[in-house]
Amino acid sequence: MSTSAFDSYRPPETQGRRERRRGGEHRDPRGLAARGSDWLSGRQRGRGEQAVVPDAEFRSYYGQPVIKPVPWKHEIPAYLFTGGVAAGSGMIGAAAHAVGLEALRRNARLTSMTAVAVSGGLLVSDLGRPERFINMLRTVKLTSPMSVGTWIFSAFSAFGALSTAAEVDRMLGGRSGGRGLPVLGGVVRPLETIGSLGSFAFGPPLAAYTAVLLSDTATPVWLESRRTLPFVFVSSAAMASSGLQLVLTPVSQTRPVQRLAVLGAVGDLVATEAVERRLRELDIDDTIHHGRPGAMMRAAKVLTIAGGVGSLLARRSRTVAVASGLALATASALTRFAVVEAGIESAKDPRHTVATQKARLEERRARGVVHDSITTAR
Repeated sequence: MSTSAFDSYRPPETQGRRERRRGGEHRDPRGLAARGSDWLSGRQRGRGEQAVVPDAEFRSYYGQPVIKPVPWKHEIPAYLFTGGVAAGSGMIGAAAHAVGLEALRRNARLTSMTAVAVSGGLLVSDLGRPERFINMLRTVKLTSPMSVGTWIFSAFSAFGALSTAAEVDRMLGGRSGGRGLPVLGGVVRPLETIGSLGSFAFGPPLAAYTAVLLSDTATPVWLESRRTLPFVFVSSAAMASSGLQLVLTPVSQTRPVQRLAVLGAVGDLVATEAVERRLRELDIDDTIHHGRPGAMMRAAKVLTIAGGVGSLLARRSRTVAVASGLALATASALTRFAVVEAGIESAKDPRHTVATQKARLEERRARGVVHDSITTAR
């Protein structure tokens, strides 16, 4: 077919179209590249023009989770609770040793070491084989919360064992005419102060590192709570450990513990509210307000308030002290279980994962870290 015959099928060309073709503007009819705009969305950078292409609606593959929920069972939240009890009790025992409260010192140290033993058993149970825990001590990786936490737990356990051994030697009558600990009695007693100082120093990291461990995952509820969840766990540890000492120790020696219980209860309520506010801003707070996690969190708040108020009256009644202590310890355990279960539920819902990712993207855009426009090399 000749060129003239082919041209007969073309529509008539207007003057404006002919000028644009000659000027080469047919490639960019709106001049978007010259004005620095996004050719796909039609938005000019920084001017907020309406997009030509609407935002895509998210749909996961057959409704399946975007990320894989952690396969944790009851051992992990129980480990989080007992680890907090061990940390707080170790610090209480060290403080009681410094001020000379013998009954409180003894009970706190024994509670701490018992909690350490239970925590180790729960951790090994979750790992499946004891040698897996030993293997984590072969290296030190500062960028891994699990590696750092393993060393914190091991160091706290060593110092706690030292101070507890000195306490057991004292209970058996060492240096007081009794037999004391065989062989070790003369060694551990001079090192008792070192054990107390070590327990006090490694107590806060032990109480907080588990929250960092949770926040280091892609689980939406834990990841978005990374700035406030450690405060929840530290306050919860103080609340649980002081509550147990209200149960175990005579009221004549629990005045420092009563104050710690009140501070822990207030801190727990404030930090938990901060966590919920952040999740509410992202519209992913349903997992912590509904179902089993929601019921446990509501019960924990009621018990925290009741236990905190009861701690103020614990000096007058042994019964009130015991009831308040049990309420605080139960509230701490419920909080740990609620946080773990809420996180697992949030990982199962793909909407939660995408909502948090989009929120982080918008925050980066607001800071100028991420740009919408597509730049081309000239």
